[in-house]
Amino acid sequence: MWVITVYSQENETALFEFNTEKEAREACKLIVGCKILTEVIYFNDEGFSLETA
Repeated sequence: MWVITVYSQENETALFEFNTEKEAREACKLIVGCKILTEVIYFNDEGFSLETA
């Protein structure tokens, strides 16, 4: 999951969630203001492992 956090001058915060990086990056280009793009990784996500080979 990808999240864009947007901060406004009125001290308000808005969060926008996206399923893919491509969607999030396209939206990020259109959003004006102070924003942070974050990838959320859950430990139970497929492909994520703390084990080493």
